[in-house]
Amino acid sequence: MLPRQPRYSKEEFARRGTELFESKIRHETEKGNHGRVVAIDIETGDYELADDTLEACQQLYARQPDAQPFCLRIGHVAVDRFGGQPTLERS
Repeated sequence: MLPRQPRYSKEEFARRGTELFESKIRHETEKGNHGRVVAIDIETGDYELADDTLEACQQLYARQPDAQPFCLRIGHVAVDRFGGQPTLERS
């Protein structure tokens, strides 16, 4: 089995993922899922919700084996944080 490879630049991943989230997914997932991770296939628009990035991506790959996942933490500006400072939350 060949390893999965990204087919888009980082900028294109971010653009497509953000656009899909804002236009189609946010209104379906935001209520009651604050802090959970959404993994979005930037080619099909399919998505999965989970408590962490790995679980969300594994669930997405189970449905879409060739997915190109972009992940967001609902209600936060970043999926993860580095260091001791908390991330700022989106309003």
